[in-house]
Amino acid sequence: MPLPFSFRIIRSDRRTIGIEIKDGAVLVRAPRRVSVQQIEQLLQKKQTWILTHLSHAQQQAAAAKAVTPLTEAQLQILMQNAAAEIPPRVARYAALLGVTYGRITIRCQKTRWGSCSSKGNLNFNCLLMLAPPEVLDSVIVHELSHRKEMNHSPRFYALVRSVYPAYDQWHGWLKAHGSELLSRIQT
Repeated sequence: MPLPFSFRIIRSDRRTIGIEIKDGAVLVRAPRRVSVQQIEQLLQKKQTWILTHLSHAQQQAAAAKAVTPLTEAQLQILMQNAAAEIPPRVARYAALLGVTYGRITIRCQKTRWGSCSSKGNLNFNCLLMLAPPEVLDSVIVHELSHRKEMNHSPRFYALVRSVYPAYDQWHGWLKAHGSELLSRIQT
């Protein structure tokens, strides 16, 4: 039976097949030795998951189109609010985690909510100011937890949840609504 969606294959020296939905399309990352027939069999098995995620991507894209872009003045206000609000929250959660950090930088980014460098410098997206404050806290705790665990292991997430038990709920909110917020940046 033919698949109800198209897909693109990227081959490399990897060992396993990976399926992702990127920009509303199915992308398959596969080892060089795997045949197209084997890939299609896997896609057939994962069809329900793929169709669910394609539908979700289409809904997010439609919601993003309906959003009004922010003006330069609005972005400046978000940057100022973030610069005032984020450092005290970082200090509070750093104390709870027992970690130190370096410089805090606020940016307006199209793809990231936050990051933590190996030197402990923290970056946060000013668009977090458009989300509920609990979402901002979840991102701050996530980035500060990298001061102890520079990975996304089960130990890392246990650390995050030990300080912020509602992490999964608010991380879920960001996954569900984040693309809407990011689409408010004019490209």
